[in-house]
Amino acid sequence: MKKSVFSVCGMCSVRCPVRVEVTDGRITWVEGNPYVPGIERALCAKGSSGVALVYDSQRPQYPMIRTGPRGSGQWRRATWDEAFDYIAESLTKIRDQYGAKAIALVDRGTGPFGEIQRAFLRSIGSPNYFSHDDFCRKNVDLAYQSLLGYARPEIGYDFANTKHIVFYGRNAFEALAVREVNNIIKALENGAKLTYIDVRVTKTAAKATKFLMIRPATDYALNLALIHVILKENLFDRSFVDRYVSGLSDLEDFIKPYTPEWAEQQTGIPSYEIIDLARQLAADKPRVILYPGWFAGRYMDYFYNARAIVILNALLGSIEQKGGLLLAKSPKEVGAKPLNSLLDRIPAPEHKRLEAELPPGFLYDGAGHALHLFKTIKTQEPYPIKALFVVRYDPFAGLPDADIKELIANLDLIVDVDVNYSLTGWYADVILPESTYLERDDIIGLQRGVKPTLIMRRQAIPPLYDTKPKWEIFVKLAKKMGAGEYLPYETIEDIWNYQLAGTGIKIEDFDKTGQVSLCKDPVIWNKDELKFKTPSGKIEILSSKMKERDVPYFYPFKEPPTPKEGEFRLVFGRVAVHTHVQTHNNKYLNEIIPENELWINDEAAKRLGIRDGDFVEVSSVDYTGRIRAKVTPFIHPEVVFMYRGFENEVPVKTRSFGKGLNEAKFLRGLFDKFGYGSHTGALFEAFVKVKKAF
Repeated sequence: MKKSVFSVCGMCSVRCPVRVEVTDGRITWVEGNPYVPGIERALCAKGSSGVALVYDSQRPQYPMIRTGPRGSGQWRRATWDEAFDYIAESLTKIRDQYGAKAIALVDRGTGPFGEIQRAFLRSIGSPNYFSHDDFCRKNVDLAYQSLLGYARPEIGYDFANTKHIVFYGRNAFEALAVREVNNIIKALENGAKLTYIDVRVTKTAAKATKFLMIRPATDYALNLALIHVILKENLFDRSFVDRYVSGLSDLEDFIKPYTPEWAEQQTGIPSYEIIDLARQLAADKPRVILYPGWFAGRYMDYFYNARAIVILNALLGSIEQKGGLLLAKSPKEVGAKPLNSLLDRIPAPEHKRLEAELPPGFLYDGAGHALHLFKTIKTQEPYPIKALFVVRYDPFAGLPDADIKELIANLDLIVDVDVNYSLTGWYADVILPESTYLERDDIIGLQRGVKPTLIMRRQAIPPLYDTKPKWEIFVKLAKKMGAGEYLPYETIEDIWNYQLAGTGIKIEDFDKTGQVSLCKDPVIWNKDELKFKTPSGKIEILSSKMKERDVPYFYPFKEPPTPKEGEFRLVFGRVAVHTHVQTHNNKYLNEIIPENELWINDEAAKRLGIRDGDFVEVSSVDYTGRIRAKVTPFIHPEVVFMYRGFENEVPVKTRSFGKGLNEAKFLRGLFDKFGYGSHTGALFEAFVKVKKAF
């Protein structure tokens, strides 16, 4: 017997729509949803390997309670009731002694399916929800909020219809969002330009019309110079700027010293290239996209860099324009009723999230600052955090060993909810195994955009092991904590029916394609309809949000240090077949790329006596590791690069255990590096020494 199930991929955070084929109760095929434009049955390697995740015996198969020291790998199998009782008893003790605010939860990012864990946390009275965004997109999110009043998920990019794309280290062709990449390819085929700026040549650079190698930590200098040229030569879209942008004169005063000639000395990019890029963008306006990035937790000034990129888009009039940046429409804005939120029936917590206890001087938003969470766990200031839930995220794999030890010493309870074994889980007190995305239903999610759409992840097969879907885990935990009245659901249908009540949409409406669009055609506002979500309704260069939080509107560029001989700035990034630390043990993907290498510039390697394929020692203040060198001219001489997340330390994951090198080992001092204005992580501010291994 054969059936098709329409669902949503869970192998990375892109969440592509998929069609799953099941034959006699076994998953035999996964492909892109053929009913979704831009997907056309396509799926990346990660998505295609989802079948291997389901049938992998090296994933958590039942609840586990720690019996030995944290990190020892000593566990006992538990029933779900035993695990829930253990957690509830521990949480009750913590709440009685320290208050509910001593309980925190951090996840990969809520996305369309993350409301359930937030609802659980609120139901037990804690305000302390955090996503991982500090180490990813937070700078871009806050930049958009400060200027437009819109959050990052409310901004889309019309790549298919653009004339010019500028990527700053956004390695889109290895990221890999299928619909996005297909649209970029379509634009290039139609004659669009792609300017790619990075410290190394990537697969995206190979597709670019123009590649500019930039000195690390100088992206901000380049964008200040682009603004300088556009303002000085009156290349901006005056009608758009006059109508929608405030604070232009203050920007003009700030930008005066940042000439292309000055930027050349900082970036290594010739001034004529900077001028030429500014003029090309002006000629192609408003159908241009300067993309501020996804992984933006790079340098200390990256928040201001992201603001500069958004300002460039505004100056070129590319916001809410075909081929430019598009504002996501809410259900109400397209004449539909929104989903009912699981949070609505739960009272707001008595206390505010821990950042509210700290002095102003930085921006924060609804997704929390994980960097502040980790520092608070370490210092127990402004108040103690004693319990930590980690959901589908592995923060300990992104931290140095010494930082991990400081954190776990101050936590009375660590609960890990995941489909994979993780380093965080290995240090946890309880592991609650979530069913894989092909074995579970999830709450209905909203996919934002110019054509907002409701999406549903549906179970293709029953769980193979003693695992549970996330919604059931948190509903039952709430009931164990005496908060069942706030999450009064017995089945996923109960949740779906609550979410859909009053919308006019029924569960069976998702059967045909797995999605329900809330409007027939994409909605792009004309100039008379356009209004931004700032107090003034305009794009605020002098941001009301920043004024309220005592954050400077402008930040002078600071020249980055030049590494000493034998020393390099460490940068890292994605590879197309892996999702951070989550997929290295996947049977199929591990065969393709089982470990990482260290990219090093050929001239720098020659001076150090390093040849391609040699093993090298990489060392920082308190750690030394060994990795094979990839010697290449296609990387800036001040940096070394590695694909992230390797060197798995969980021995039950035998395919990837100990292979490669983990960049996090060299990030000691991370808790003391708060990005200017945003207080986000600055993960590219670490320096390492490299020498040939003997």
